[in-house]
Amino acid sequence: MAQENVQPFEIKSVIKRDKRIVEFNINKIVDAIFRAAETVGGKDRELAKQLSEDVLDYLKLYYKNKIPTVENVQDLVEKVLIEKGHAKTAKAYILHRHKRNEERRRRVFILGEDRSDEGNLSFSEQALKILERRYLLKDETGNLAETPEEMLRRVAVNIAQADKMYGNHDQHVVETTDTFYKMMADLRFLPNSPTLMNAGTKVQQLSSCFVLPVNDEMESIFGTLLDASIIHQRGSGTGFSFSRLRPKGDMVKRNVGIASGPLSFMGVFDAALEVIKQGGVRPGANMAVLRVDHPDIVRFIESKRGQKSLNNFNISVAVTDRFMRAVEADKEYFITNPRTQKHVGKLRARDVFAMITQNAWKTGDPGLIFIDEVNRKHPAKHLGEIETTNQCGEAPLLPNEGCVLGSLNLNKFIDHVRNDIAWDLLRETVRDAVHFLDNVIDMNQYPKPIIEKETKNSRKFGLGIMGFADMLIKLNLKYDSEAALEKAEQLMSFIKSTAYDASTELAKLRGSCPAWPGSDHEKNGREMRNISCISIAPTGTISILANASSGCEPLFALSYHKTVLGDSELVYLDKNFERIAKERGFYSPDLIRRIAQRGSVQSFKEVPKDVRDIFVTSQDIDPEWHIKMQATLQHHVDNSISKTINFPRTAAIKDVENSYMLAWKAKCKGITIYRDGSYEEQVINIGE
Repeated sequence: MAQENVQPFEIKSVIKRDKRIVEFNINKIVDAIFRAAETVGGKDRELAKQLSEDVLDYLKLYYKNKIPTVENVQDLVEKVLIEKGHAKTAKAYILHRHKRNEERRRRVFILGEDRSDEGNLSFSEQALKILERRYLLKDETGNLAETPEEMLRRVAVNIAQADKMYGNHDQHVVETTDTFYKMMADLRFLPNSPTLMNAGTKVQQLSSCFVLPVNDEMESIFGTLLDASIIHQRGSGTGFSFSRLRPKGDMVKRNVGIASGPLSFMGVFDAALEVIKQGGVRPGANMAVLRVDHPDIVRFIESKRGQKSLNNFNISVAVTDRFMRAVEADKEYFITNPRTQKHVGKLRARDVFAMITQNAWKTGDPGLIFIDEVNRKHPAKHLGEIETTNQCGEAPLLPNEGCVLGSLNLNKFIDHVRNDIAWDLLRETVRDAVHFLDNVIDMNQYPKPIIEKETKNSRKFGLGIMGFADMLIKLNLKYDSEAALEKAEQLMSFIKSTAYDASTELAKLRGSCPAWPGSDHEKNGREMRNISCISIAPTGTISILANASSGCEPLFALSYHKTVLGDSELVYLDKNFERIAKERGFYSPDLIRRIAQRGSVQSFKEVPKDVRDIFVTSQDIDPEWHIKMQATLQHHVDNSISKTINFPRTAAIKDVENSYMLAWKAKCKGITIYRDGSYEEQVINIGE
């Protein structure tokens, strides 16, 4: 009688924690063992493969008649590592497993049992915490109604619908949806917060920011306040110029009364918008601008000196080239009543400049907007004069214009083999992002018909970057170096030219924007769907969602506390530094504790010099280099840049003066500074 062929038993499946049965993959065991070995100096991947085979042998022995769970597999990995004498690797594996279990437990606490494992993509624990509090939809009882994956699906489906307006069939819209979803799920691109929060909901306000007019009559002032309240309630921010308001003490209605001036109305706006929380979760963000030649300019400059008023406003002085030249030459300049457009006196420019820099040194406000440079570089000068920006300064806008923002996560565009940017993937993502942002303009629900009309007239959007500091670190480039400036120039030139090409293609498919005739683009012979395309925003919470450094900023510190959404303090250790410290063998808990007290690594000689060079923080960098980087990026940014020049506590007022003057000469469109410790409740804190 012939002997039957006995097929060798194979492990084919494994049960995950959510009870799903998935295909068994031994490579996952190899990767887990090798990662644990790497943390203790191991470099032998072949040994990791051999140990994985030993684990597999145990699985075949113990689980002939049932499917093992993930926990069963992990228990056997520990058993093999200990039996084979790899105690250090076993300890590292056990600690990593414990850490993952703790993270899983916290995810359950944040998102609930049913939503803790699946649908969260690659979002970090900090990101999940923010998503749960602010972005994910909830049912009527306050329970989560979607996962992060479902949130991105909701956004992608909604924004892709705009393609139907241009005659595209359903299959095309499905393909667009998939493209948009993958771009966001890969964390290569994220739109501004209102789009993530509101797309596909009853509140379809998707733009991050609006500029509203404040004209010199009560109906305009309080009508604008009402509009701003609605905008803030739906999760966006606002910018205002108060330069058209008559000064304090000026006549009202032929001597019937006297005007209270711009500062009094700013106080009214501040109080009203304090009550209105953006989306119910954070105070409203606003920009208030006053021209340097307004008669109330001194009151404006001093308005935040006590740090107890205008807490919902960033304030900036719109300075002219004439004023800056008067500062250089130590001359006086005219102040002008906006009601009569007549000169009403003179001020010594250096005195006003000194007040600006002293208050900025003390409180961080006011910043400067170089208003002549803004208007010189505006591609649609024929539409009128820009007077202010959005709440953070990266979008100079005309009255009643809105702007949608989105940012590219530069961490996702590193070619590690060539030690360069992954240009092809970046090109593809920029083109898809332009398509996405143009669609948002169509899908947006606008607060008023005039805002919809003006926004769709120019169709401005702001595509920017985050993870810039991370990218430089991964390319081994020091932020304050000529090599980094060259890379910044190359990067932004590429992004702008690619975005312009994509906008031109959309113009051919969908039509140029109504503002195109008479614009600089028409004069240059380039059809454009969008008058301007590039902004570098501070990115705020979306950089946390993407696990990326903020905007174009250097690292604030290698370890710090950050207040998010008003009262949550998150503690950070830079992930790239932690990885390199472990790879290079100088990581220790004691070192990390000491760095957390300083924020900077420059004084720690046990850290190799080449590592210290690339891990410079904002306060390690001379202000001149901050401005050099901002000016370099500005070459290829048609809107503007939100960037803060961070000073240490020990900085002098003269340092601020020099920085403001240098920024003007370098053709920046604006500048903001912040001296560490100026505010007791600052957003990011080094040390205790």
